[in-house]
Amino acid sequence: MTGELGKSADTQKLSQLLQFSLSSGRKLQLSLTGKRRYHKISHKAFNAAGLKETVTSSFGSFISGVRADHLSDVVVQRSKRMILDNVGVGLLGSTSQVFEICLNYCRQMFAPDPVSSVYGRGGLKLSPTLAALVNGVAVHSMDFDDTWHPATHPSGAVLPALLAAAQLMPGNSKPSGLDLLLAFNVGVEIQGRLMRFSQEACNIPKRFHPPSVVGTMGSAAAIAAFLKLNRDQSINALAIAASFAGAPMANAATQAKPIHIGNAARLGFEAALLASKGMEGNAKILDDTPGCFGFSAFYGDYQPQEIAPLEQTHFLLEEQDIAFKRFPAHLGMHWVVDAALSVRQLTTVSEGVFSPSVIEKIILRVPISRYINRPFPKTEHEARHSFQFNACSALLDGDVSIESFSESKLQRDNLNELLNKVELHHPEDNLANFEKMYGETVLVLKNKDVLCGRCDTFYGHWRNPLSRESLIKKFKNNAEKVLQQDNIEAIIDIVENLENTKDCSTLSRYLE
Repeated sequence: MTGELGKSADTQKLSQLLQFSLSSGRKLQLSLTGKRRYHKISHKAFNAAGLKETVTSSFGSFISGVRADHLSDVVVQRSKRMILDNVGVGLLGSTSQVFEICLNYCRQMFAPDPVSSVYGRGGLKLSPTLAALVNGVAVHSMDFDDTWHPATHPSGAVLPALLAAAQLMPGNSKPSGLDLLLAFNVGVEIQGRLMRFSQEACNIPKRFHPPSVVGTMGSAAAIAAFLKLNRDQSINALAIAASFAGAPMANAATQAKPIHIGNAARLGFEAALLASKGMEGNAKILDDTPGCFGFSAFYGDYQPQEIAPLEQTHFLLEEQDIAFKRFPAHLGMHWVVDAALSVRQLTTVSEGVFSPSVIEKIILRVPISRYINRPFPKTEHEARHSFQFNACSALLDGDVSIESFSESKLQRDNLNELLNKVELHHPEDNLANFEKMYGETVLVLKNKDVLCGRCDTFYGHWRNPLSRESLIKKFKNNAEKVLQQDNIEAIIDIVENLENTKDCSTLSRYLE
């Protein structure tokens, strides 16, 4: 164990635990073939004991049995794009006020262990689980992180935990980039599987913020896979994580919302560590067991299914890509912004320049969703969750960017003038579902002309994914706020070649 790790007794114990977990597991393969090679996960030993496979035990078997050769080239490439984007928004988020609040809290309330890096803070390190917390907060501090369907933010709950854990592992057992890719995809997969057990989860959420629930479970699964916990330990990690899960939607559009992602990363991490120490939970936490509410407590229409042996299934990321945001706001805003930009072009063509004074009324045709219906947002967090604000900002500026949510932009008189002209309409066919919704921005001009812009699929949606060039540009624009150019280029190179990286903890060295 290194001298740095020896500075904390708690860290020593945790490092020894990780070393034991690694030594008891099997090494991952260090290369990928062009096609997926199926590595059969057998349930014969489990069934031979006369026990019936349950939903929960099938998840435990998946987490403990999955191997790198189950990752197809498509899954590897898509997950590397997710990792690069997540690192970029995390670096940008390290400049935010909410990140600073959480970081100062962790530094003041807990003795810092010099182990795991903090985004954008060269030389500053925290204990691994606290680094997962603050870096998770950074990722979601501006609502700039990726989104999936059913609706959740899958990367931010998983990657900060894995990067923090990688730095803690002893030098002779450092996980490879392929280890990181596998554990990351396990964490994402578990989130996707859980959300597909409910039709309610397919819609824009109403009661609780999904990453605080499925993200915590995903983080626990990812760390369990990273540490190579066995099937029973993986089951217990999920059960413990379920006791850590949940956050109400009332805190959306506030500084508390990024904590949902930070807590998911941290608490899932802690759940896996507790399971590795022998803590147990309900062995049927994911099953719909009569009279005993487990994970089903979160969804009224919960219908769980076992994960089939891997020779009969594939990762969900292979069939369902990820949405990457072009500007830092709730995903629903991207439809109305693109619709507003398209109708703005019509006004500039007819009038030569865009003039708010010619507009009598603005109609936004959007789904019903109360927490993103904010007519007059007062803070940057409310603005990121306001159909009205984002449409009007796009009309005024011809763009929505990081600067759009600054205090000076929020307080503009001409913005307030436009906001007073907005009406929200909710067509019956416009469903509150990221797979099915659309956005329309209608301008009723004072000369009685009516102009309409519509967006069915914005650029960055999984049906219209960002190009490599656009993703790299976004990453560089975000990272350059805190990093030197050499570090930025090094991160891109490491992420794009993760499957060939011997020590994935090297990535964190460039994030400070």
